[in-house]
Amino acid sequence: MAQSTETTDWVSRFADEVIEESERRAPGKPVVVASGLSPSGPIHLGNLREVMTPHLVADEIRRRGHQVRHLISWDDYDRFRKVPNGVDGVDGTWAEHIGKPLTSVPAPRGSAHPNWAEHFKAAMVDALAEMGVEFDGISQTEQYTSGAYREQILHAMKHRGDIDAILAQYRTKKDPAKKPQSQKPVDEAELQAAEGSGAAAEDDGSSGSAGYFPYKPFCGQCEKDLTTVTAYDDDTTELSYTCTACGFAETVALNEFNRGKLVWKVDWPMRWAYEGVVFEPSGVDHSSPGSSFQVGGQIVGIFGGRQPIGPMYAFVGISGMAKMSSSKGGVPTPADALKIMEPQLLRWLYARRRPNQSFKIAFDQEIQRLYDEWDKLDAKVTDGSALPADVAAHSRAVRTAAGELPRTPRPMPYRTLASVADITAGAEDQTLRILSELDPTDPLSSLDAVRPRLDKAEAWINTHVPADQRTIVRDEPDAELLKSLDEQAQGSLRLLLDGLADHWSLDGLTHLVYGVPKVQAGFSADATPKELPPEIKTAQRSFFALLYHLLVGRDTGPRLPTLLLAVGQDRVRALLGE
Repeated sequence: MAQSTETTDWVSRFADEVIEESERRAPGKPVVVASGLSPSGPIHLGNLREVMTPHLVADEIRRRGHQVRHLISWDDYDRFRKVPNGVDGVDGTWAEHIGKPLTSVPAPRGSAHPNWAEHFKAAMVDALAEMGVEFDGISQTEQYTSGAYREQILHAMKHRGDIDAILAQYRTKKDPAKKPQSQKPVDEAELQAAEGSGAAAEDDGSSGSAGYFPYKPFCGQCEKDLTTVTAYDDDTTELSYTCTACGFAETVALNEFNRGKLVWKVDWPMRWAYEGVVFEPSGVDHSSPGSSFQVGGQIVGIFGGRQPIGPMYAFVGISGMAKMSSSKGGVPTPADALKIMEPQLLRWLYARRRPNQSFKIAFDQEIQRLYDEWDKLDAKVTDGSALPADVAAHSRAVRTAAGELPRTPRPMPYRTLASVADITAGAEDQTLRILSELDPTDPLSSLDAVRPRLDKAEAWINTHVPADQRTIVRDEPDAELLKSLDEQAQGSLRLLLDGLADHWSLDGLTHLVYGVPKVQAGFSADATPKELPPEIKTAQRSFFALLYHLLVGRDTGPRLPTLLLAVGQDRVRALLGE
């Protein structure tokens, strides 16, 4: 079978396995890969890995000319477990809905969506569209309430003894989160991070005086799942239950009843068999002994299916934050990330690391370094010097099988755009003036050429840079500081001012500000660090600090060449005492 030319990355290797496995299981049929997301609250960037891992594999399979379906199961028929923190329009009164299906819980106040699940699903759907992720969405509320799974439910109830026997093998074992001391323990925050995935419950059903049942009805009166099955007749499918929340009790015919669902550890493998899933990754919380993925591998056979292949994926962190958990509130979502970074960069972060490698997404100053790294890779891919694995990751970031993602026509450095947005406070005329002067040989004629990257950098400055770190250029010269300068400092300012006009571009000013201390020490402005004594670095730092104090009243600030361009020649001359 012909492979992609990009065969050195993890995506291609999984694509090979998935195509081969799909042909073995269902020859001639579309390849099925799957993700599961529970819209129980904000769907965060850790949950995005649940989608991006199969997406990248599915996209590679599409590139090779195969038909493939990427299913995203919206686990919107899951129970509402807790009221998440930090959600606008939500308060403690939502606790009265705990136990109801997510689609029966009111949306946050002010939402345009009909229920809780749809509110949080919508933001994720929009983010995935911006990232070029093609998928088939499946609402589990619709599946269960339409009776789509009726045969599977009756089958599970008929074989409840077999299911119970499998689960019983693990019930007496130690809590999977409490591993022996010789092993690395599972981080509690990582376990909490499962909140946004379909495996949050890890529920295996309940055993009572009437025996074990893998099915839970939602109460016909209060809608909650705080119910206990008290009797079931395999022949008639009559099921009786009582609700411990409100005391309601009824007897229903399960072959006609659509207000309940299989418990999670049975529901997941049932869906593998129902959909014919060949590839689905799972988080570390599902891969420990007795967890849903491992147990599901045994239960799926009861439904006539096979467990998907797929890696365990590591969790995703945020630069400057603790590990993510939906229940803790304030957790960055894909929509939050896309406000400050282009979709290509976000795709690249997931494509370049193997699923079992953890990584961090930067919302702090680290985003500037990340963008520098991305731009260097882009240049290497263009000139043909990038390594094959890096070329593959880059290709998966900038395009899908459907075509190239929209990109910034003229991608200027993110740190430069952020500095300009900081200094100008978003004034478009000033922004265009400064950016046009970065390279006088190829001046910028319209800000459209640097969008959307400019907008992302501006959003980062406005939402993630503390007010006390924002740049405010002085209105008046610091006369006291200028008066106190010694001859050396005055000489450095004179060298700078004399060279401004001839060096008025980003590259020119970079050469000038680094060159002034060299020239003062008797060296050429072009001298390399190897040709200079260590004291020159100290002199440069002192000179830079002096300029920052005179221009913005602080020890540090945006890169000086950008700052000088932003302030403008006339104002620079005035603030430096000319």
